[in-house]
Amino acid sequence: MSQETPCTAVCMMDPRTNLCFGCGRTLPEIARWSGMDSAERRAIMAQLPARMAEAGLEPAAPRRKADTR
Repeated sequence: MSQETPCTAVCMMDPRTNLCFGCGRTLPEIARWSGMDSAERRAIMAQLPARMAEAGLEPAAPRRKADTR
């Protein structure tokens, strides 16, 4: 199953806007994400850039896995 997601693994909520600093989703959207159909996920993802800009949030850079060499 495809898991289209805007998640950047920066999972912290902004207390002022109630949006995730990493992706711009709300907690209810994050909680329901796996149960949404593809069209609903894409519709929300299309809104995220404007939502983040309106809230004055810069998308956080994705976290990278630690180098374990």
